[in-house]
Amino acid sequence: MVLEAVTCKHFGQTQHIKRYGTTCAGTQRYRCFDCGRTFVQTYTHKARDPLVKEQITQMVLNGAGIRDTARVLGVNRNTVSAQFKKNGAARAVVKWFMSTPCTSVEA
Repeated sequence: MVLEAVTCKHFGQTQHIKRYGTTCAGTQRYRCFDCGRTFVQTYTHKARDPLVKEQITQMVLNGAGIRDTARVLGVNRNTVSAQFKKNGAARAVVKWFMSTPCTSVEA
């Protein structure tokens, strides 16, 4: 029998983690008592994974388009768009465009 340490996806700790029931699909759910959040080891949908959500934000802020980001990460483009709006990344991009001076205009 192999025991694997469960690490909190949000807090990064391996201590103070307890089993916390199961999901409707039967996957074991855990709760971190340091940050109070619940999580599962492997997500059934990629879009639920906090790491994928962070990658969505980083890719869009670095200039990748919504469809390109969706294709690379293997998630739906509507998911990318919703995450982009939810994180406030859209406001950051608009603020950057508004603060960048326009030096020349081509006809």
